[in-house]
Amino acid sequence: MRLLAISDLHVGHRENRDALERLPDHGDDWLIVAGDVGERPDHLVTALEVLAPRFAQVIWTPGNHDLWCPPDADRTRGQARYEELVAICRDYRVATPEDAYRAWPDEPSTVVVPMFLLYDYSFRPDEVPGAGARAWAREAGVLSADERLLSPHPWPSVPEWCQARCDATLARLAALPHDAHTVLVNHWPLRYDLAVPPRIPRFSIWCGTSRTEDWARRYRARAVVSGHLHLRTTLWRDGVRFEEVSLGYPRDWRRDRGIAAYLREVLPGPAADRHAPTRDPFRRARPPVARAD
Repeated sequence: MRLLAISDLHVGHRENRDALERLPDHGDDWLIVAGDVGERPDHLVTALEVLAPRFAQVIWTPGNHDLWCPPDADRTRGQARYEELVAICRDYRVATPEDAYRAWPDEPSTVVVPMFLLYDYSFRPDEVPGAGARAWAREAGVLSADERLLSPHPWPSVPEWCQARCDATLARLAALPHDAHTVLVNHWPLRYDLAVPPRIPRFSIWCGTSRTEDWARRYRARAVVSGHLHLRTTLWRDGVRFEEVSLGYPRDWRRDRGIAAYLREVLPGPAADRHAPTRDPFRRARPPVARAD
């Protein structure tokens, strides 16, 4: 029995969708799906039709693409879109950030914690003011499509929605038994130093919140799972394993390998020595930790 993880399935792309349909049955294994299944609710239905029968338990959390909605579209948006996706998951008995945390059967003191936390533009250098973060990114020609397609309704802004999500999640984490361990799951990375794409470093402001910098240590994480960056890595920080588990767009993965080859084992986890040399794309320019406004 294994706890596996993947994110960024992007089943709106035919190549990804066709490959997902060829995924074999995994019996007693559990699967984490860490966001960006697609851009429409029916994309989530398509994915869960395949995944739910082939794993003993699926655990889902949303990504930014899952929440996208063109401004002129007659669709749910913001909180209403999130609630629509949660309802779809419950139809397939898939666990969401709104459900009770699942204890890992092989080690009941470890719980899998799917989170929906968003971002607040705080993943930036200290010298960049919060109010100028988006302008700072645009100076380098960087602009996320979220600015046009991700509505925070009914919150006035995504950072305010992020704050509400962090507050609610902190309350639930604080209620865990003092000796519980966790597997923390979020679409966006939890640390700034793991949220800076080497080719577009200023994209970091759309990649998480500095409020979560110490959550892995504070909540005794055995592993942290995220996606979003399309940079598959297994890296250690402060004695905790951080897994970036993106599949990505068709250009980001080898179709001859199939999607099964990209499922990352989270528990029991790799046997590799945590001190062994690992290619770390983020080491080239370690940013200072920004403070949340």
